[in-house]
Amino acid sequence: MAEPRNDDFLDDIEAAEAEELSAQTEEVDEEALELEALRAERDEYKDRFMRALADAENARKRGDKARREAEQYGGSKLARDMLPVYDNMKRALEAATEEQKAVSAALIEGVELTMRALLDVFQKHGMQVIAPQVGDRFDPQVHEAMFEAPLPGTKAGDIIQVSTEGFMLHDRLLRPAQVGVSSAPAS
Repeated sequence: MAEPRNDDFLDDIEAAEAEELSAQTEEVDEEALELEALRAERDEYKDRFMRALADAENARKRGDKARREAEQYGGSKLARDMLPVYDNMKRALEAATEEQKAVSAALIEGVELTMRALLDVFQKHGMQVIAPQVGDRFDPQVHEAMFEAPLPGTKAGDIIQVSTEGFMLHDRLLRPAQVGVSSAPAS
């Protein structure tokens, strides 16, 4: 009988070790790939989270800005609708003659008090009167030229007549003052 060779046994051990090492290497490679995939997924979720956080912050800021604007300018339509009331009361006071003022002193005083109360309410809500005077320079940011006429003794661009006063609501123009403007005097 022939004896088994010891070399075959050693070859089998080496092959088994090589197979085991190969299996371990494949396992390590799979774990490394899985770990890399998990890192990539983590980075993607982190990026999504940071973007969502930035979007939420931007939405909060837009909401705050919209709320502030609504508080300041939300009543602009009502304010604009109240301007003809102011204009009519002012014209009524200016139209009263001295004789009418003497006869109806209490009525005139009541209208004046009502006018002051209206102006107080305007001021309380951030409305300021734009009251240009004859001789002031025309400013297209707050004045509207209703007509232009040459007037001796004036420079081009000077206000020569005020038709209606204008109003600002906080820092926005609610209504421009309507004025007549001097053109270059005719020579």
